[in-house]
Amino acid sequence: MAKAQLTKGGLKRQKDDLKRYLRFLPTLELKKQQLLAEIRRVQGRIDEMERESLDREESVKPWVAVLAEETDIGDWVKVRHIRTSAGNIAGIAIPVLEGVEFEEPRYDFMNTPLWVDRALPVLREEAKARVAIGVALEQQAILRRELRTTIQRIKLFEEVKIPEAREAIRVIQIFLGDLRTAEVVRGKIAKSKIERKRAAEAAGSPA
Repeated sequence: MAKAQLTKGGLKRQKDDLKRYLRFLPTLELKKQQLLAEIRRVQGRIDEMERESLDREESVKPWVAVLAEETDIGDWVKVRHIRTSAGNIAGIAIPVLEGVEFEEPRYDFMNTPLWVDRALPVLREEAKARVAIGVALEQQAILRRELRTTIQRIKLFEEVKIPEAREAIRVIQIFLGDLRTAEVVRGKIAKSKIERKRAAEAAGSPA
């Protein structure tokens, strides 16, 4: 802590700082609650997507085993482009998934089983889900970092800045109070000397 100036100006600055800290602290607390709620919401969405993914895996198991024997499954669901935009949560920039584009698979319609046409949309849906989960995890990581920073700031205000300002105000007030007391005492002494001098002069004797 920088040494506080033991002046009226220093006292005013410390009081202004304290008011600012006390005013800003509830804002940080609100941001903390918003971030916690958003992290829980994103986690709930991730859990839901994971459950849906497991259901899809069960539905394509009969196809995947056969399909894997004939070709590389990755060729059928190769991602060409992932489109994201910038979102905002509690003032924090996060990526938002807008869409996933796939390479068009090339296969021989005459020699490919009909069930491939049914399997392909499901496989692509699963690939989209994997991308969506990845983006959601990135969102969560950003929010968690911001939460840590916000908690650190709250602790800084609660444990350092506010106590320091209050202590500085206390010290300055005591110092200024002592100065006022000293001034009063000096004033009384000076007044007493003047009164004695006047009394001595009035009596015609030296002071």
